[in-house]
Amino acid sequence: MKKIKGKLLMTAAEIDLVLARISAEIVEKLGPRDEFAIIGIRRRGVPLAERLRRKLEAILKRAIPFGILDINLYRDDLTTISNRPMLRETLIDFDINDLSVILVDDVLYTGRTIRAALDGIVDLGRPKKVQLAVLVDRGLRELPIQADYVGKHIQTSNDEIVEVRLEEEDQEERVVLLKRPQPAPVTEETGKKK
Repeated sequence: MKKIKGKLLMTAAEIDLVLARISAEIVEKLGPRDEFAIIGIRRRGVPLAERLRRKLEAILKRAIPFGILDINLYRDDLTTISNRPMLRETLIDFDINDLSVILVDDVLYTGRTIRAALDGIVDLGRPKKVQLAVLVDRGLRELPIQADYVGKHIQTSNDEIVEVRLEEEDQEERVVLLKRPQPAPVTEETGKKK
């Protein structure tokens, strides 16, 4: 077994347990007859949303519309992350008007990803309501956004990273808290990093 750097927050079994709990909370909060859809935010929100959908379909014994949302064009930091951001396809092949939508993401941090996702959703129509499900809420919000369904709340600092690894994306499964790598110091003589 590979040694894990950082503090282990969730194992594969704990992730599955949390998703089962969130599924039950969604049914309880929305009601078993409410028509709703699950939309995963690219990247790791998508496999989490797919897992939630399977659990919800098992509980409700009916199909649940599923979509994938790419938020890159809606990001407020688009010009600072890359000259050529990687754009992926948004796949939502159902009408979201008057439908309850549950957005799914892996980590809720500043709130900026969710703000971008909301902009993307509004471009597609006017849902009855939008709720948010996240695997981890790490605090430190910059925008007034909160999740309706949370797997795990943890307190972090800005010099930490919550790393979510999922089998579908990473061929391993865990959530770990890591220290953010520090940039190399610049020397006075050369003005270059050591």
